[in-house]
Amino acid sequence: MNPPALPPFDFHGYRVAVAGGSKGIGRSIALAFADAGAAVSVCARGQTALDGVAREIGARGGTVHARSGDLANADTIRAWIDAAAGALGGLDVLVNNASGYGFGDDDAGWLAGFEVDLMAAVRASRQALPHLQRSPHASILHTSSIAAFHPRRHGAPYAAVKAALSQYTTSQALALAEHRIRVNAIAPGSIEFPDGLWDRRRREEPGLYAATLAKIPFGRYGRPEEIAHAALFLASPWAGWITGQTLCVDGGQQLNG
Repeated sequence: MNPPALPPFDFHGYRVAVAGGSKGIGRSIALAFADAGAAVSVCARGQTALDGVAREIGARGGTVHARSGDLANADTIRAWIDAAAGALGGLDVLVNNASGYGFGDDDAGWLAGFEVDLMAAVRASRQALPHLQRSPHASILHTSSIAAFHPRRHGAPYAAVKAALSQYTTSQALALAEHRIRVNAIAPGSIEFPDGLWDRRRREEPGLYAATLAKIPFGRYGRPEEIAHAALFLASPWAGWITGQTLCVDGGQQLNG
């Protein structure tokens, strides 16, 4: 079945920055905002994929800014946010979607998640704050995970860091409410897209792929566009009284643990 058409969100006049926006969920979020009329800046490490999403946004007739860099690096984030605000004329929405995919229970696994999933979000938020304070409809969106809500036999670093990000969402929402800046997170379930984590596991670990699929009540993996739809809603005036929340978008997957 084809996904439904997007609801008539109107983001004309919005300036949106998407960290980790060149592939999968981030790419879909960037394109969805562009389709709804927003000017979009994307930062990611892979230049080829970054150039591709920039071309796609440009082909839609929208204003686009792109900058490559390692989001684990504070200087990269500082330079990107400043350049994005300059190119777009300010910022209204910050989407922190990057992940270090720190699954290994060693220092490298923990640090990958800490620097990219958590600290990149903290640093980008801090750098974007002066711009967001000047916006009449400012919001911050973080990409968490349903892994944050359950113990994991494997991938403990990823789950722990995502749990920290969800908690940071609540504290940040409380701190920024006086500035009328809303802060929310999206917790995706297992999302499949070409050459993404679950696409690779389908080929390389078919047993794990099948076992995970069996736990999803809707009987399929999620699509990146379904996370993008939630992002549009949470950044829109329709969600103007929603802040400090983590919205699960998982086809009921976490209901089965």
